[in-house]
Amino acid sequence: MTTVQDPAAKISVRAVRKVFPLGGQEFVALGGVDLDIGDNEFVTVVGPSGCGKSTLMNILAGLETPTSGLALVDGREVDGPGPERGVIFQQYALFPWLTVRKNVEFGLSTAGVPKKERRERADHFIRMVGLEEFADALPKMLSGGMKQRCAIARAYAVNPSILLMDEPFGALDALTRVRLQEQLLTTWSMERRTVVFITHDVDEAVFLANRVVVMAARPGRIYDVVDVDLPYPRTEELRLSPEFTELRNRIWRSVYHQEAGRPAASTPSTTTA
Repeated sequence: MTTVQDPAAKISVRAVRKVFPLGGQEFVALGGVDLDIGDNEFVTVVGPSGCGKSTLMNILAGLETPTSGLALVDGREVDGPGPERGVIFQQYALFPWLTVRKNVEFGLSTAGVPKKERRERADHFIRMVGLEEFADALPKMLSGGMKQRCAIARAYAVNPSILLMDEPFGALDALTRVRLQEQLLTTWSMERRTVVFITHDVDEAVFLANRVVVMAARPGRIYDVVDVDLPYPRTEELRLSPEFTELRNRIWRSVYHQEAGRPAASTPSTTTA
């Protein structure tokens, strides 16, 4: 199905509702979500537990179907997983019997990419995430942060135009998490993609994004959309700046002190990075 969307948008979500059966009743996970995301934009999504962040991600990934409404990529309805969308979850999902290089090559192999090209592309992205010294290592030899960097390299290797990331750093210690945030932005600056990144960490949301989408629960909906007018590259000094603190505090209040009965953010918004 082809339909019209904002021509500047890579992803469009239109009036998306998702209802799950729950004990003979219905649970409204998403109550009508509208959003546009621009090509090469980095958008983070935050919100309280149960606000539908992961449900929205699964719909964009084609792993769930909306009860009503449309999710569109490049003007076409999402009707299942697709090679233009790479998905990275909190769990690393690496094949434990394959080396780092073979894990990164896996999607290329299933797509029939010739062996020499597979090796070249895999090695390029392994270098990009700083794992060249571990290309022949098995996942059991890697730290949690290194495993997630391998997962990111694997997602990039198949050349998706969109990366969907569901709390990919959530299980990591604070220092590793900060380092991977910086690494992810370095990778994004080199190999631009449209990124939708779900997190429960407000500081992480502000540090990474062009825009932060704040969701509210019961039912899940967009509560606020905040432009992050901070320069790239993002640095440790930026984290300590008054501008960062101001944005962080605004979003924190939106997430954890939501006004009862406040309507959803009024219109879809697109920013092209």
